[in-house]
This record gives sequence, structure tokens and C-alpha cells, in this order.
Amino acid sequence: MNISLFFTGKTSFDFIEKGITEYEKRIKRSVNFEIKIIKDVKVGKKMPPGVLKKKEGEHILKELKDSDFLILLDEKGKQYTSREFAKFIENKTITGTKRLVFVVGGAFGFSEAVYKRANSKLSLSKMTFSHQPIRLLFAEQLYRAFTIIKGEPYHND
Repeated sequence: MNISLFFTGKTSFDFIEKGITEYEKRIKRSVNFEIKIIKDVKVGKKMPPGVLKKKEGEHILKELKDSDFLILLDEKGKQYTSREFAKFIENKTITGTKRLVFVVGGAFGFSEAVYKRANSKLSLSKMTFSHQPIRLLFAEQLYRAFTIIKGEPYHND
């Protein structure tokens, strides 16, 4: 199985980028993993959020294959414990999912077209986070899931 993590726009904080890079290296020891930066939308002075989401959505959808299992990181998504999330990942491996794609959207979320294409939504918390730090938090949780699957001493219950 391949796992892709899409981000809308570049990370603007150096400390977040360094953390993501560290977890990316660790995750690659367990699975074929890539991080893809979705092209920024050039924001006009008064581009309405709906227009921005639509344009970002078009960029996201262009990067997907028909066979991709798409999961949006969304505040209204399903919440898992770390062990439940590891089981979810493991089940996707067993069922023959070719590519699992997680997407962290922009500041205003996702377009309707992206929501319609999504197979699932995932929430890391009931709290709302900026799309910048959630990238690092999710990378850590993905790494944690693989340590749980492999029985490595990282996760403590």
C-alpha cells in the first residue's frame, strides 16, 4: 500500500517543517509514503472563501486517481484513539487499498466537490486547529499508528 499526505500550500513555520520531515523519514521505514504540496491558489485582495475553496478543490482533485481512498482531515470527521487509527490503517492494508490519501485542506476547509469525492473524514480533535500545526500532529499520529501495528515501543496506553 502507498500512503500520500496532501497539504494545501507550503508550511510557513520552520519548526513545523522540521518536525514533518522527521516523521516523514520515520514513516517511510514502514510504508511507501509521500507528502505532496498542493499548489497555492493566488488569492486576490477580496477572494471570497467559497471561491478559494473551489479553486483549491480543483487542484486537489487533479492529483487523485480513481482508485485512491480519500480521507479528509476535517473537524466533523470520525475520531479514533491511536490504537483504533492503527487498526484502520492495518485494515486498509489487508483489504488491498492501493493508495490511501489524507488531505489537510486550507484555512477555509474543502470545496463541495472534494467532500463528494471523499471516502471518509477524520478528525484529530473536537478542537479546531490551524491547518499548519495539524500537519505535524497528523504526521506524528501516522508514525504512531505504524509503531503500534509493528509492536514497537513508542505508544503507551
